[in-house]
Amino acid sequence: MVYIVFVNPQILGNTGMDKGAVFVATCIAAAVSTLVMAFYANYPIALAPGMGLNAFFAFTVVLTMKYTWQQALAAVFCSGVIFFFISVFRIREYIINAIPRNLKLAISAGVGLFLGIIALEESKIVVASPATLVTLGDLRNPVALLCLLGLVLITALNYRRVIAGTLIGILAVTVIGIPLGLATYSGAVSAPPSLQPTLLQLDFLRAGEISFMIVVFSFLFVDVFDNAGTLIGVTHQAGLADAQGNLPRMKQALIADSFAATFGSLIGTSTTTSYIESAAGVAAGGRTGLTAFFVAVFFLAALFFAPLAGTVPAYASSAALLYVACVMARGLAEIDWNDITEAAPAVVAAITMPLTYSIATGIGLGFITYAMAKLIAGKFADAKPAVLVLALIFALKFAIG
Repeated sequence: MVYIVFVNPQILGNTGMDKGAVFVATCIAAAVSTLVMAFYANYPIALAPGMGLNAFFAFTVVLTMKYTWQQALAAVFCSGVIFFFISVFRIREYIINAIPRNLKLAISAGVGLFLGIIALEESKIVVASPATLVTLGDLRNPVALLCLLGLVLITALNYRRVIAGTLIGILAVTVIGIPLGLATYSGAVSAPPSLQPTLLQLDFLRAGEISFMIVVFSFLFVDVFDNAGTLIGVTHQAGLADAQGNLPRMKQALIADSFAATFGSLIGTSTTTSYIESAAGVAAGGRTGLTAFFVAVFFLAALFFAPLAGTVPAYASSAALLYVACVMARGLAEIDWNDITEAAPAVVAAITMPLTYSIATGIGLGFITYAMAKLIAGKFADAKPAVLVLALIFALKFAIG
């Protein structure tokens, strides 16, 4: 998981946030949230600022929708509070069950594709074109080549189950870039930077706008389903589910996750959520919160490696982004391709996320096309009330602009 301390400051730094403060916020949010999961839920699950959610925060909410990063933090805070209440009152189960499975899969894959285009753009592999919108960049550019090399290394090392394969890939191409003048080594260890530039900087000025609620819902939606998939996958691998497949202490785990999103926003980072990489700890024998406890301790230790994080260039973190994109895109394989009223909205949701540079837009178009396709096709049973309501909300948002 530690690659996030290198990648998160790079992504959120695009919004104007202080990278040193984001580095500290990333480490502290991961450590504190993971400790809550360890002691309150007693699960071997660690948390940190989520990939995809940080890209949505930076590139959609701030750079595209023109929110300030302080206002975006306020939206993250609100999503965490709502997540807390729907976890306490068990509304979450109703919401998850009401959302079509194929849209869930498409949104996960779409977030992956969104990360992919960000990585390709950051590394100059894909560049703008007045004729075709995007086109191939100059592959003779060492930045592009090192990103692709990083992707290959990370992929191969993870396939061979090398511990910290993603981190090794990032650091390897960083080292190669130093003599080429593409990365600057400024040391490895120092006192942590100040958290002050991002601490308690939330701005609720736009909280009354419909677009703000759309942003909050988008953060909430991705967090809820990403968290559910992680909890189910990791606890199943650990053999913690009961005979009926239900998870003990599920409510505590969900509350821990909602706390993470709220706490992270207060200190200055995008949504903090459960990490699927926790499966590595389970594979090594972790079955209780003791595993999460040690992850938290090491995130606190990472606070003293800020100069090393600052050495990592954008092309190196882009290699990790591109790898995560490849992993997340596998959700497309599980879509029901035999029912076109399921497949078409799923494709619309997935493909419009990267092409509009907006996760929220992809989710919205997915719901709208799903609801309309089902109603016109006469498949009224599939158009559940929750889907119709969400489709209407998104339609109003697009109509208003």
